[in-house]
Amino acid sequence: MATDYYAILGVRRDASKEEIKKAYRRLARELHPDVNPDPATQERFKEITQAYEVLSDDNKRRMYDLGTDPLNSTATAGAGGFGAGFAFSDIMDAFFGTSTSRGPRPRARRGRNATIRVELDLAEAAFGCTREIVVDTAVLCDMCQGSGASPGTHPETCDLCRGTGEISQVTRSFLGQVMTSRPCPQCGGYGTVIRHLCPECSGEGRVRTRRTIKVKIPAGVEDGTHIQLAGEGEVGFGGGPPGDLFLEIVERPHPIFERQGDDLHCTVQIPMTAAALGTTLTIETLDGVEEVDIRPGTQPGQVIRLHGKGVPRLNETGRGDLHIHVNVETPTKLDAQQEELLRQLAKLRGEERPPGKFAPGQQGFFARLRDAFNGR
Repeated sequence: MATDYYAILGVRRDASKEEIKKAYRRLARELHPDVNPDPATQERFKEITQAYEVLSDDNKRRMYDLGTDPLNSTATAGAGGFGAGFAFSDIMDAFFGTSTSRGPRPRARRGRNATIRVELDLAEAAFGCTREIVVDTAVLCDMCQGSGASPGTHPETCDLCRGTGEISQVTRSFLGQVMTSRPCPQCGGYGTVIRHLCPECSGEGRVRTRRTIKVKIPAGVEDGTHIQLAGEGEVGFGGGPPGDLFLEIVERPHPIFERQGDDLHCTVQIPMTAAALGTTLTIETLDGVEEVDIRPGTQPGQVIRLHGKGVPRLNETGRGDLHIHVNVETPTKLDAQQEELLRQLAKLRGEERPPGKFAPGQQGFFARLRDAFNGR
């Protein structure tokens, strides 16, 4: 055969359908007329489209591997194993219960989805907000209302396929004389031809524009949350229905709070005297200022929980908690009077030479090494 469809797509002859699809998509992104309008590139795009049409269809690929090109073979006459005019679709119906006939495809197609990143502060994500989003997208053409035809005209029935959207060819194969169908090259499989394109959209039925939409962000969203706005994406080719618009939430880091789900965490540092004697701290929360009691004898790393002071739960009732991690500061520089007072306190508490204690589970290095050798 003159045309090597496998070489055109750059795949092996035993390539799977998934490999063929990936190869076609990769080449289509590079050679699509919307990306590269060069005439030579458009011809190359037609070649890879024809190759994909054959190799992605099990029946056509089988015929091609047996030596018959289902797209470029010339029609032949004469008797065959099944007789003249025996349709290939009839054979496939008999053996597999399927048909290769597709008929005209609709000109209108659904538009693509779009995703926009929206940055929010912690308070905006927690309590919700309203944002105005600027979207560059495709909308319905007002001049032709999606038909793609110039005002006063309309798409006409294709005179080559007579509105069926496909043409049939008779070829000879090991099965005999069979009939195959492929999309009409004149109308592209639509069954109609637009003789006079709309001057506003050039036949696409849509135009590019920038619009602003107002979006309500629900309370409780977090970094990575996706909000779907149905029908707010771009209008499809031929005035088809619009796709959806997805908002991807990006939460900015907060200078004080670290968010973990619906809970908030922060760290406060207090002097050791306040930890020993107790005190009252003024804490800034999402709801405003809160007074927090530090009990006498508070230890480093102790966590104080404020119930219901976290983030509202998305699409649920209730809120998370605020966890306050206490860090006790030990003074590094003391004047003579302060040092003397601490020595007196240590003497009164019998802590001038403390023995040092290991907390449960915190063994020394050699004890841990011994347990490792003993298999404990």
